[in-house]
Amino acid sequence: MLRDRRHELILRILRAEGTATVEALAERLETSVATIRRDLVQLDDEGLLRRVYGGAMPIEGKDEPFLDVSAVRAEEKDRIAQKCAELVRDGETVLLDIGTTAHRVARHLRGRNLTVVTSSLAVLEELNDDEGIQLLLLGGMVRRDYRSLVGFLTEDNLRQIKADRLFLGTSGVRPGGHVMDTTVVEVPVKRAMIAASDHVVLVADSGKFPGTGMARVCGPEQLDVVVTNAGTDPGTLSTLREAGVEVIEV
Repeated sequence: MLRDRRHELILRILRAEGTATVEALAERLETSVATIRRDLVQLDDEGLLRRVYGGAMPIEGKDEPFLDVSAVRAEEKDRIAQKCAELVRDGETVLLDIGTTAHRVARHLRGRNLTVVTSSLAVLEELNDDEGIQLLLLGGMVRRDYRSLVGFLTEDNLRQIKADRLFLGTSGVRPGGHVMDTTVVEVPVKRAMIAASDHVVLVADSGKFPGTGMARVCGPEQLDVVVTNAGTDPGTLSTLREAGVEVIEV
């Protein structure tokens, strides 16, 4: 594999999964540990990641290109999204967060009799031609890299609506059950979405436990359901259950 391609894949893995060891990266990329160590030194020197003992971690606060993230753990995300769609009843008003898993939820909602509210341009593109779905796009400032709308206009719009169900994304779930995000500008929008919803469903594949993020979105007491996949950290899931959250593993 060419060096530039390895570097691209290393950054994708770190953006999606957080800290990774040298050995894990070498196994994933089918190359030697020595090669990965050299790659990490160069990427650290370029300011694209941070080396830590035994591996590397992403630089907090950097936007993650939507297409890069959507390709990571695609099958797991799709199974989670399908289960989420099964939770929705016809006639509901569904609020969809940004992110690649929420986009996949939208794909599984096609053909349903629903109202969908979102700040995701990817969800808009997915459902725009589905005449059975009433589609409400929140206003705001465009984040092009992540195809989302943010800012005070988005938050103001959310104060005017009430959704039956929110599908909330995250960049990380801490062992105590706290939902985190890597991008500070998204946090007020996520909090406004929670306030606007009767039922909050967190969609998070196993790579989000603990994942990344330095900005706290909410605690477990504000979640109703977590939908994840097999292999998710059992200690965190136990903490969520103790807090009264329904955990669904697919």
